[in-house]
Amino acid sequence: MKKYVKIALLAIVAIMFLGTFVFLYQKSQPVAIVYEVLNVSEGDLERTTVATGKIEPRDEILIKPQISGIIDVVYKEAGEAVKKGEVIAKVKVIPELGTLNSAESRVRLAEINARQSETDFGRMKKLFEEKLVSSEEFERSEVNVKQAREELQTAKDNLEIVKEGITKNSASFSSTLIRSTIDGLILDVPIKEGNSVIMSNTFNDGTTIATVADMNDLIFRGNIDETEVGQLNEGIPVKITLGALQNMEFAAQLEYISPKGVEVNGANQFEIKAAITVPKEVTIRSGYSANAEIVLERAKDVTLVPESAIEFKEDSAFVYLMTDSVPQQQFVRKLVETGMSDGINIEIKNGLTPGQKVRGNELN
Repeated sequence: MKKYVKIALLAIVAIMFLGTFVFLYQKSQPVAIVYEVLNVSEGDLERTTVATGKIEPRDEILIKPQISGIIDVVYKEAGEAVKKGEVIAKVKVIPELGTLNSAESRVRLAEINARQSETDFGRMKKLFEEKLVSSEEFERSEVNVKQAREELQTAKDNLEIVKEGITKNSASFSSTLIRSTIDGLILDVPIKEGNSVIMSNTFNDGTTIATVADMNDLIFRGNIDETEVGQLNEGIPVKITLGALQNMEFAAQLEYISPKGVEVNGANQFEIKAAITVPKEVTIRSGYSANAEIVLERAKDVTLVPESAIEFKEDSAFVYLMTDSVPQQQFVRKLVETGMSDGINIEIKNGLTPGQKVRGNELN
């Protein structure tokens, strides 16, 4: 019995020893690394950049008063459409005291002269009818009374202009009525009733009554880095996206590239403008933030691989070309000539052909 027990114990020890040996052997063997396999393909490639900016009307017209005074009535508000010649506000003239006194004095003097001329003419007319004066004297008196009447009317009109800024007879041409100079949309009315306004002169720009713009003629205004501006040309297509209308894209055409850069946060930026085509059923507001996607470079029917497959070393580029996959993946390092990249795929000018497979990232 003891003999069998001893044999069993020896067998167990032998099995344990053999298992340990196998385990240690397997642990000592290198683990096969499995890599992602990427296809070499043929296709088109575009390298783009995105310029940030905003949408604005091509021209914003500042409506200024032609006379100084106080805002009496505001007829329009921001957001309303306006036609050329339509009244936006009315200015009430506040006359200067010295000018007012002078105008009133002129009226009083003209009234005195007119009354005297009327009296003289009435007397002269009676004498002429009795044939006691010549026709020349009568005509001279008639001319004098007409001149006196005209002077009185002129003095009254002048007083009305001083007080109101316009006469009743020329109200349609009143400079106190502030009118839009274009058809468009009112973007801003920075004044309200009771505000003082001044007309533009040599020393100041005058008070802005309203800002009006044609919202059917919009542009994108943004900036692009100096490293990319040399690849742009006026007339190239631009794709515009808006933060406020995220599911829509708008076609545009680059129409201006600034000849002078401006330093922004340590980098030289160049202003660009693009004319936008907006469907009639879409409403875009001035000041919307926008992105402009511009194609800098384009290549058609070129050999492509994912850029992650490229190994760059100094001035050279390499890929690991698959030579076998059974029983294990086999790759050979291969020198390639690269071209343009869109950040995801890269052009292979020489060294690979479509249909081949290259090594990607490690999967284990």
